[in-house]
Amino acid sequence: MKFEEMKLKPEIFRALTELGFTEATEIQEKTIPAIENGKDIVGQSQTGSGKTAAFGIPILSHVVNGQGLQAIILTPTRELCVQVNDAIRSFAKYTGTRTVCVYGGVGIDPQIQGLRKAEIVVGTPGRIQDHMERRTIDLSKIRFFVLDEADKMLEMGFVDDVKNILRYIPKNKQSLLFSATMPTPIKNIIREHFKNPIIIQGQVKVDRSLLKQVYYNIKPEQKFSLLLQLLKTNKGISLVFCATRHEVDAVERNLSMNGIKAKAIHGGMGQGSRLNVVEDLKRESINVLVATDVAARGLDIRNITHVYNYDLPRSSEDYTHRIGRTARAGESGDAVTLLTHPDYGNFQNILSDRTIRVEKAELPEFPNIRFERASRQSHQGRNFTNHSGGRPHSSSGGGFRGRSSGGGGGRARSGGFGSGRR
Repeated sequence: MKFEEMKLKPEIFRALTELGFTEATEIQEKTIPAIENGKDIVGQSQTGSGKTAAFGIPILSHVVNGQGLQAIILTPTRELCVQVNDAIRSFAKYTGTRTVCVYGGVGIDPQIQGLRKAEIVVGTPGRIQDHMERRTIDLSKIRFFVLDEADKMLEMGFVDDVKNILRYIPKNKQSLLFSATMPTPIKNIIREHFKNPIIIQGQVKVDRSLLKQVYYNIKPEQKFSLLLQLLKTNKGISLVFCATRHEVDAVERNLSMNGIKAKAIHGGMGQGSRLNVVEDLKRESINVLVATDVAARGLDIRNITHVYNYDLPRSSEDYTHRIGRTARAGESGDAVTLLTHPDYGNFQNILSDRTIRVEKAELPEFPNIRFERASRQSHQGRNFTNHSGGRPHSSSGGGFRGRSSGGGGGRARSGGFGSGRR
């Protein structure tokens, strides 16, 4: 469906046209009319499906300028908070509606000033509660409550904060929740605070026809060298996932030393630094982002051609969120897993989802590259090894035991995996 068929306010349609929005995504087409009709919504869709416009556009159609805060949008991370606020502000360019972005790690006084004038607030739960305690936010006129990336809220331990905020919001609000998965605590919030919600499900899985998923079964000491070779061979914009902040910094540093335009992003960095890194990637002044899972969800990073699992996530859901950063909007993409012995257990967890199919790839030839575990400046006199950037693990059970794929995919080889089809 085209946006011009949705009978939007002329001011909103004008802004969307300038932004190049012509055709609604699946989640937008299903969600916007339902919100316009006053329904509570529970939306489930993959990362990058256009959820912000799905709830932002109808909210802008109903808020009244100059009447105080009427919509609150909760996000789990500061980055997502900024991106949602920027998106809604761009949709509101010609409406006169004011938004304010509220998150921790920065000065609170400008936020207090913004809250006095805004109709829409986008915030993280912790900073919203700070304002509640200071009595610098008035939630008494809230008409729209939005919980974005709800499962990430749960993962980060914000569910109790969300419940506390809900206690101060009028009961007759319209509630909208968006989440890639629906764990039990999220379902409890829906049951307790939503009125007969409409369940809207967009595309949750990645389009297999556009996404090539492969893994390389390698030794730990080969991992960084292979990553470097692949990044030099595969042109485009790449996202490299590591398990810890320390590993992100180490991999980014070694990539930079070997001529790759890479930067790191993780929760240990200052807010300004993190936003600058995202902007550098958008401007393509760098072409590799090394990240913890903070970048897997919420960050508006487009045109990713390759996703590399340097360290594997623990679940199929997290794997899907990661690889969902590529193969978007009809474009193809590659998801590459660098599999070493310590991650066999996590890989088995991922393949327990039988919709995920990862093929084994042939190893290319590549030189063995020195990986420096710590910077020379901060650890002078320390010995450096040629070992990979893989994080230390303790192995349980002594190794991976092959088992039948159960579907004609063959039997996993001793100490490794077969076709990867489950």
